Amino acid sequence: MSLLAQLTAAIGDGSIEVVDLTAPLSEDTPILQLPEPFGNTVHFSLREISRYDDRGPAWYWNDIVTGEHTGTHFDAPVHWITGRDGDDISQVAPRRLIAPAVVLDVADRVAGDPDFLLQIDDVRDWTKANGPLPEGGWLLYRTGWDARSADQEAFLNADESGSHTPGISAECARWLAEETPILGLGVETVGTDAGGAPALDPPFPCHSFLLGAGKYGLTQLRNLDRLPVRGAAVIASPLPIVGGSGSPARVLALVER
Repeated sequence: MSLLAQLTAAIGDGSIEVVDLTAPLSEDTPILQLPEPFGNTVHFSLREISRYDDRGPAWYWNDIVTGEHTGTHFDAPVHWITGRDGDDISQVAPRRLIAPAVVLDVADRVAGDPDFLLQIDDVRDWTKANGPLPEGGWLLYRTGWDARSADQEAFLNADESGSHTPGISAECARWLAEETPILGLGVETVGTDAGGAPALDPPFPCHSFLLGAGKYGLTQLRNLDRLPVRGAAVIASPLPIVGGSGSPARVLALVER
């Protein structure tokens, strides 16, 4: 039996589970809110074209209205000024959309500190216990934040001082971008950076360093608690929008059971 036949057979009999890491996309999907004078994306919506009526008697379909960075989505390097000469979302090589993944779980620490920032030593401690970060793979950063994903206010967790969501320190973001072999970073929050990232140096360091290094971001993931620490494979499928800085994506994980 060929390798592909073995894979499809294993998916069919359940010995490889397909775990959906994608949040449902609807008008209630939380979106990033930048302060004035910066522009913001729109909420996702459907505009009905016809629904078995005189506009189209046998078919139902819609136009969709959305931003590139709405819901579970894929950040391409060109999304950030440091990656402005890099790939747009249509230019990401298909072979890079399927990759190994590891899960670094700090949900217990975030429960007591929503502004928690991952440090280099946290990742080094993780690798000592679990092995190296995957060559050409994803680091999936589990914070437990997906439990808030049905509520915009709880998800952004903002007050007069700004948003309070977990993320990664500037030093760790630079190190992940420049010193590790990962393909990209996946998170459960609205973006790859912490809510307090505007005040870091540089601001939004995950965007700045990772996209500047030609790496990728996946955001608003869910079900990371259903993945093993290592051994899963991730399939991330953005729309190939020509000139696009990113795209909503269906993100799946393959897990041996």
